[in-house]
Amino acid sequence: MLEKKFDPAAHEQRIYDQWEASGAFRCGQKPSAEPFTIVIPPPNVTGSLHMGHALNNTIQDILCRFERMRGRDVLWQPGLDHAGIATQMVVERQLMENQEPSRWDMGRDKFIERVWQWKEESGGTIINQLRRLGASCDWSRERFTMDDGLSAAVLKVFVQLYKDGLIYKDKRLVNWDPKLLTAISDLEVQQIETNGHLWHFKYPVDGEEGRFITVATTRPETMLGDTGVAVHPDDERYSDLVGKHVILPLVGRRIPIVADEYADPEQGSGAVKITPAHDFNDFEVGKRQNLEQINIFDHHAKLLLDADEDFAKGVPESRELTDTLAMQGMDRFDARKIIVERMEAAGLVEKIDDHAHTVPYGDRSNVVIEPWLTEQWYVDAATLAKPAIAAVEQGETVFVPKNWEKTYFDWMNNIQPWCISRQLWWGHQIPAWYGPDGQVFVEETENLALDAAEGHYGSRVSLDRDEDVLDTWFSSALWPFSTLGWPEETPEVKRYYKTDVVVTGFDIIFFWIARMMMAGLHFMKDEDGKPEVPFHTVYIHALVRDEHGQKMSKAKGNIINPLELIDEFGADALRFTLAAMAAQGRDIKLAKSRIEGYRNFGTKLWNAARFCEMNDARRDADFDPLAARLTINTWIAGEAARTRDAVASAIEEHRYNEAASALYSFVWHVFCDWYLELIKPVLNGSDEAAITETRATAAWALDQILIMLHPFMPFVTEELWDKTGGEGLLMNAAWPDYQPAGNETAAAEIDWLIRFISDVRSVRAEMNVPAGARVPCVIIGAGPETRRRAAQWEGEMAQLARLESVTFAEGVPHGAAQIVLDEATIALPLAGIVDFAAEQARLEKERDKIDKDIAQIEGRLGNEQFTAKAPAHVIAEARERLEELSARKQKINEAIERLKAAG
Repeated sequence: MLEKKFDPAAHEQRIYDQWEASGAFRCGQKPSAEPFTIVIPPPNVTGSLHMGHALNNTIQDILCRFERMRGRDVLWQPGLDHAGIATQMVVERQLMENQEPSRWDMGRDKFIERVWQWKEESGGTIINQLRRLGASCDWSRERFTMDDGLSAAVLKVFVQLYKDGLIYKDKRLVNWDPKLLTAISDLEVQQIETNGHLWHFKYPVDGEEGRFITVATTRPETMLGDTGVAVHPDDERYSDLVGKHVILPLVGRRIPIVADEYADPEQGSGAVKITPAHDFNDFEVGKRQNLEQINIFDHHAKLLLDADEDFAKGVPESRELTDTLAMQGMDRFDARKIIVERMEAAGLVEKIDDHAHTVPYGDRSNVVIEPWLTEQWYVDAATLAKPAIAAVEQGETVFVPKNWEKTYFDWMNNIQPWCISRQLWWGHQIPAWYGPDGQVFVEETENLALDAAEGHYGSRVSLDRDEDVLDTWFSSALWPFSTLGWPEETPEVKRYYKTDVVVTGFDIIFFWIARMMMAGLHFMKDEDGKPEVPFHTVYIHALVRDEHGQKMSKAKGNIINPLELIDEFGADALRFTLAAMAAQGRDIKLAKSRIEGYRNFGTKLWNAARFCEMNDARRDADFDPLAARLTINTWIAGEAARTRDAVASAIEEHRYNEAASALYSFVWHVFCDWYLELIKPVLNGSDEAAITETRATAAWALDQILIMLHPFMPFVTEELWDKTGGEGLLMNAAWPDYQPAGNETAAAEIDWLIRFISDVRSVRAEMNVPAGARVPCVIIGAGPETRRRAAQWEGEMAQLARLESVTFAEGVPHGAAQIVLDEATIALPLAGIVDFAAEQARLEKERDKIDKDIAQIEGRLGNEQFTAKAPAHVIAEARERLEELSARKQKINEAIERLKAAG
């Protein structure tokens, strides 16, 4: 017997353990079936489940459970990313907190041992958290980007790309973190809005006494590295200066004035200082204009003026230069203050403006990132991008929603060399060794490098390995095939590559999706030897925001912990909420009330199952829904089929909100509100054949619900399947494929009945008819079909619409509210039950209040100051409220007109 309610906390872990112990998550159990493969976006080994993970993995699990039920051989490949910087920081912090030797004191090998120890003891917490969500990954195949197999793949790819001329060393600007002392990726840089200043400096024009050119900067300290001033080619104010020089204050360096379209005549003076070694845009200008690159900082972002021989090259000795060189070793922000003071003392500050601008911070170090000129390893991304662009253009891989293809193309068509080296210890150490003269040898092993060096030098020499490690995204780029065993030619590579769908957020389209495309097309071939994409579909899900539409952050204190929601409401309620709100291209505004509402949905299902149990509606293995003779049973079979098709189609098209909506509507409204109510007279009647058929149909329909709802709410559906005597595990059940026949007549019949009852209920509510009052119903102008239906369903109509009687007439009785239903008119004589005048006055009073509220909201939305300053979520809420009030006003107007007609 079913418990009174389903308690997620008491059952979810037991159910999950049962699934896992059964081996139901494992791939390869259907060798003749068509494979379906998803690789999980590998979460960081340091990570904990956040709402983005919850949404992402809910969608993946829906797909995997759905396709298993459809008979496919599903591989959902799980694993973890070694997360170079994050993991190294965690272990270093632990060492510090425990007052143990630092990594520098321990040395590289001992430190890496310690990181592996931490990984085995504490890493991978998120894996068990994904289990709590219900993720049905094949955990037996869990991979780690630093495990032996994936490390072998990384080595092979690096060496092959190097030998193909697609990996090289170069001196370029990188995002340098002066606290962590490593280059970092753009994704690890946070742009923080900052209230700062814009300093307008005057640079003297060489040879033109008293003439200056004004440049503006937010970073005065970088002026020491200026090697040019740029003006727009069409800016007539400076046409006579192009080709001339200015003298750089505080240094005395003579630098050229160049014409370059980067300069914007509309911004400031129209002239910009160019610091190629400390600004990404300036770096490109410097390359175009052949300007010097002078690095003025060390790796701690302190002034290092004597390290670059070009700093004072050709500059005459002066007191100014001596004072500047004395700033050696000064922190960049201390240097800023001194430089501004010296420029002001020299009368070379035209003005200082307050200026709001974005400043790049390291997302883990929380220090200002420095664009820094340094030698690093790079991938020739532009060459690898060409086939990856073509594959999407030709439809081999498609983005859903399609608009994200434009983002992909914009990035790929403007791709820069990919910096892949990091100055860390934890990660894949670059397989490059240097000879005594600096000659580099790139091989998969040290022995192969020694052999290559011997061939080069003619004798055995000692080699030093490059100390840098690879960007974490390098190993992640190989994830779709390295996890299957590549570079070995494993059966899994042959069967499960290419994968089907990758589910991810828009923020890593470039960092992960694009790089998987480039790596897959370069290294993987189909049976005909043609380059093969890693997946045919990229589904980009939206952001999960708070209930006001604000992005979640620690600073705002609005982070929603999915594990706390699972504790409070259960995993099913959270999963269904996320799916129901996952409309393509629309961010999710997550409120606890929504999750509570979908928990109530699970309770509604549980109560429906209890109703079936109490009415002896039990599963009949021989039952055929196509053989049902009662209209109501034929109808529910057809509605189930329609819902099945709608759900399947929506999942295939990645419209998870539409699939969830179809399920919600069928379970709550069609099955619970209508079917179970309409079969009560049958179950309470004396026709044994009808009772038997209806019990079997109700049990069958409940089964269809459990199967269709399982991908979305796996725990409660599995429990109900088990407790109602289902065979085996529900997650292994087959997706329904029956085709009901002759359902149109039943659908038309029950549709008429539902509309009749709903319209009467609506008018009763509008007219404020007491809930317990039974009112007469008169049907005007009824044809033979309406009379037949009314006679057949009179009992159900009277019970569910609270009617005293159902009669027929040709004229409308006095004091009756009227409803048009097809060719007939339904009249409800309410005189004596409803005080028409009082009701009209009540509704008009409510309408007046709504008019005031509408005017107030329209006034706020029409106020430019309000719309300019108010947060986006406040404006959105105001517009939603306006729509609600307008809809309510329309309903009130209809009710007033009905009252006037009745009175």
